[in-house]
Amino acid sequence: MSIGAFDATAAYSRAMNTMPSFGLGADDAPAAASGAQAAAGGGFAGMIESMVGQTAQSLHTAEAEGAKQVAGKGDLINVVTAVGAAEHALDTVVAVRDKIVSAYTEIMHMQI
Repeated sequence: MSIGAFDATAAYSRAMNTMPSFGLGADDAPAAASGAQAAAGGGFAGMIESMVGQTAQSLHTAEAEGAKQVAGKGDLINVVTAVGAAEHALDTVVAVRDKIVSAYTEIMHMQI
């Protein structure tokens, strides 16, 4: 069974949004605040979403720098730097995705 990174992130986001609040009073205000933060894009899902967005932006930057170089208006150093940054960002996203899928698979194999 193959699970994509976006599927895992979407499942985590749905779980955070549908999780019931177990607050009993004023003492549980930090728990309610963290739930509101998770619903607003904070927490783990927000971090993953931000990381994917930054990676996409670095890939677009590398593509734009490459296009400038082909048109004769760019510098080769800028192209190599942008491609290196994009490659590093993509490698990081893939590594995090692999860890998420591994953790999900391990959790699914746990006996209840």
